[in-house]
Amino acid sequence: METLERDLDLTEIVNGEEIVGPSPFGKHQGIISNLHYLIYHHVRTNDLGRVYFSPLDVIFEEGFNRLQPDILFIRKDNMAIFQDWVRGVPDMVCEIVSPGTFKKDTAIKRKIYEKYGVPEYWIVIPDFKAVEILTIENGRYEQYCLAEIEGLVTSKAIEGLQVNVRDIFY
Repeated sequence: METLERDLDLTEIVNGEEIVGPSPFGKHQGIISNLHYLIYHHVRTNDLGRVYFSPLDVIFEEGFNRLQPDILFIRKDNMAIFQDWVRGVPDMVCEIVSPGTFKKDTAIKRKIYEKYGVPEYWIVIPDFKAVEILTIENGRYEQYCLAEIEGLVTSKAIEGLQVNVRDIFY
């Protein structure tokens, strides 16, 4: 029974501090569903790797940083990190910013993802219908692309992936 309870847990460890988050609102879940579908379809069609969604632990450092990004992608040649959970650095992580998580998602988690060298970080802000994609350049995140209300975002980590932001927020 303990394993089942752990599987449904929305607990993260952020810089050594255990944080229990609430379940996401329906709007948040709709956005995750839309974005996951778009990424998953592209990744599967092109046999690029695997796409997962929360809750799934990404353990960067046991007992110190264990996060649950909303969506993550692992390239085929990096699949060794997928074990019971993800133990290592995924190739892309995505956070959907909810009311009350802005600082956590855009500052705190950003620093953690940057520290461990996650190649690509998507920040999705529903209130602005915006998607910002950051990529690691010389050990630091730099804006790779941004679209707000309309337009395309292009992934550097997921070969050939372009997403129209309208398809995420409808």
